[in-house]
Amino acid sequence: MAKRRYIVDVPGVPKSPSPISNAVVVGKTCHISGQLAVYDDGYRRGSAREEAARAFELVFAIAREAGFAPDEIVYVNLAFADLDDLPEVNALYAELFTHPPARTIYEAARLPFGAKVKVQAIAMKD
Repeated sequence: MAKRRYIVDVPGVPKSPSPISNAVVVGKTCHISGQLAVYDDGYRRGSAREEAARAFELVFAIAREAGFAPDEIVYVNLAFADLDDLPEVNALYAELFTHPPARTIYEAARLPFGAKVKVQAIAMKD
């Protein structure tokens, strides 16, 4: 079995109050934990697009720290508090990815801190 590398401390990514790794790298695959619009001073409310933009910023920072480029993200999981916010996040998604990764979207009954969007990703080396 491939050795696992746990990515915990990432510059620019606030520490989670939960006992989690920001990512776990197994072989050529990086599994990035779900991210919210969190800053050093805590969660910040905003539009779904603003929250998603911050969450993706954190996902990309974690990927880079793990040795993966944002264009190596092959799968994204988007959780919404309200699926009606999908169009504005779709617009952001189209801006962020030249070749959009596969993804799953769903509406969650409740996200931590009352967030509107949570982003989780998987990156992979060829």
